[in-house]
Amino acid sequence: MKIMISGKHVDIGESLSAHIEHRLEEGINKYLDRVTSVNVVVTKEAHMFRVDINGNTGTASGVIIKSSANAGDVYACFDAAAEKIEKQLRRYKRRLTNHHKQSPVGAAASAMGTLGAKKYVLKPEEEASDAPVVIAEKATAIERLSVSEAVMKMDLADLPALMFFNSANGRINVVYRRTDGNISWVDPEDKAA
Repeated sequence: MKIMISGKHVDIGESLSAHIEHRLEEGINKYLDRVTSVNVVVTKEAHMFRVDINGNTGTASGVIIKSSANAGDVYACFDAAAEKIEKQLRRYKRRLTNHHKQSPVGAAASAMGTLGAKKYVLKPEEEASDAPVVIAEKATAIERLSVSEAVMKMDLADLPALMFFNSANGRINVVYRRTDGNISWVDPEDKAA
């Protein structure tokens, strides 16, 4: 596993660098052995430190690991971000080794693949207008997943929300993280409005 450590407005010393490498190798290899690279960015913002961790498991799986944390002490900040990564990987491994996997119907639906879509980034509305200003446009895929797979993917990528085709019923669903920390699942009814 290749670990790249960089700092913005802060000098990364030998001790911190060794601590980061040891903790990541130990924590990630415990759950997943195929992580190819991990990028750690330590940023000093006024009196607080911020650590962003991004990991890549390779091209085949398409799974990325992502975490960030803020704290007054750089070691505590990194440890909090590393704990989030380990928690994500522990959940991911638990779901992979779950012996009550999809039913044959769910497996057939998930084998149907993905649907292409476009993802837009909109500028926040400053004035009331009919057409929002598009800042960015990107091709994306809407995957066929079970609800638990969607939650796992959302956790691993540290996303606030994820849209997917529910493999159980074929409808578009959304899962998102609520402000209270719980996860909400939106499954629209089959009837037309």
